Amino acid sequence: MSESMRAMVLHAPGKPLELEEVARPAPAPGEVQVRVLACGVCRTDLHVLDGELSEPRLPLIPGHEVVGEVTALGEGVQGPAPGTRVGVPWLGWTCGECDPCRAGRENLCERAEFTGYTRDGGYAEYCVADARYCFPLDVEDPQSAAPLLCAGLIGYRTWRLAGGETNRTIGIYGFGAAAHILAQLAVERGQTIYAFTRPGDDEAQAFARRLGAAWAGGSDEAPPERLDAALLFAPVGELVPAALAAVRPGGAVVSGGIHMSDIPSFPYRLLWEERRLSSVANLTRRDGEEFLALAPEVPIRTETRAYPLEEANQALEDLREGRLSGAAVLVP
Repeated sequence: MSESMRAMVLHAPGKPLELEEVARPAPAPGEVQVRVLACGVCRTDLHVLDGELSEPRLPLIPGHEVVGEVTALGEGVQGPAPGTRVGVPWLGWTCGECDPCRAGRENLCERAEFTGYTRDGGYAEYCVADARYCFPLDVEDPQSAAPLLCAGLIGYRTWRLAGGETNRTIGIYGFGAAAHILAQLAVERGQTIYAFTRPGDDEAQAFARRLGAAWAGGSDEAPPERLDAALLFAPVGELVPAALAAVRPGGAVVSGGIHMSDIPSFPYRLLWEERRLSSVANLTRRDGEEFLALAPEVPIRTETRAYPLEEANQALEDLREGRLSGAAVLVP
């Protein structure tokens, strides 16, 4: 009889997660088994639970910001070796054969599988992961490292697609987990950060200033100067025209979210003068390797609130209601 484990399980969108005893997963060929030490709680998890991402595997164990320790290897796996501390991100498997994969754009793989969405994730005591998509981590504190696996990686890709270090002024819309990590990188690189929060959210604005933002205000306000780039992490379509209005000619607006409410119509003059509007989809292994090497150099320090595994629903609700500074992390 297989060993069991505790897991928080989604049976239907719109329903709370249920704490259950389930079989501990064994690694298939090409996979490793990972004992979960910490798993970050991401806004993408809310989109899955709310049915806004409409094709989850059900029943599903969510969670894609996993820090754990390799405990077993599947057939054909040479490493990472048992005992290695690893991070397991959102992108969980790619085919390597489709046109995007062959073009070096594995984040757009036509048959991709995603941790905590189409593959069981880290809201559990154990998970399995494709060995190719496990990043070795040299970290002492799993709780602090967990948000790096999505908030950090997606924030980094969003920053890079917007021009990276070529920008002098950057606006960040939605100052949550991704923003609080990215702001530290941008400030360290000498960039000026302007933070946009929910109108009237004094606590979030103070948090942004504490992390080095030169200005913080509501998303209904204009920044003190024109922006070279605007990065959107709040899933609010109305922010797109606002961000376009805030960037200078030739500037970029990049949405880092996987889901956003409908974007209202806006006049062409907001896009004119070679402003660029684009989105980020998923991540690549290159993003992970680059960012996870940069993080200790900055150094990036995450602010987290720990929750026991069985309080996953409370962590998700706190995220939904904006009651967090930084990131929520489940600790089995």
